[in-house]
Amino acid sequence: MSVGRIIETPDCVAEGAKWLAETCPRMAYAMDQTGPLPLRRKPDGFAQLLSAIVSQQVSVASANAIWKRLQDAKLTGPRKIMWATDEDLRAVGLSRQKIRYARALAEARIDYKALRDAPDEDVVAILTEISGIGVWTAEIYAMFSLGRADVIAPGDLALQEAARILYDLPKRPTDKELRKMAEAWSPWRSVAARVMWAYYRVAKEREGIR
Repeated sequence: MSVGRIIETPDCVAEGAKWLAETCPRMAYAMDQTGPLPLRRKPDGFAQLLSAIVSQQVSVASANAIWKRLQDAKLTGPRKIMWATDEDLRAVGLSRQKIRYARALAEARIDYKALRDAPDEDVVAILTEISGIGVWTAEIYAMFSLGRADVIAPGDLALQEAARILYDLPKRPTDKELRKMAEAWSPWRSVAARVMWAYYRVAKEREGIR
């Protein structure tokens, strides 16, 4: 299996956005409201997965604050996480559960370089073997750190809420329902996610993703 299209530049996002606008009138409407979409490319590696763990089940503002404290304390590398005491990690805002997840990630010794060439399904399978990394975290990593063009994270509550508003649904779609809806946005599901996060920001006046 091939890796498929990689989003590397704003032009890649614009190409996907144009395709979505031509394919789906609701996507076109959303983009009229949001303007140009952000690239949202991030580095790959340990720190980005740790950052995704930090973001789990907290607001964007809380996640940003905790991540800044981790950076200030120089606790964003696997060795530093292993050497830190639980008290050190609690002091920067990590819960007991997230301390356990951070240590599990540090111990996993993932071959991050190999992930760059792995198919999307393999990336998700490899990462979700680690305690604390679920499908949402793995898919966010594939989208932003690996630049995969055709991945979406349908378990994301902001995406579910944006889909509800944009498509005038009676309730938020479930993970399974949104994954099914997203088939219509292939091969640019990652750009569709960017559209809906941007639309969520406009509709709800708050950030839905870091």
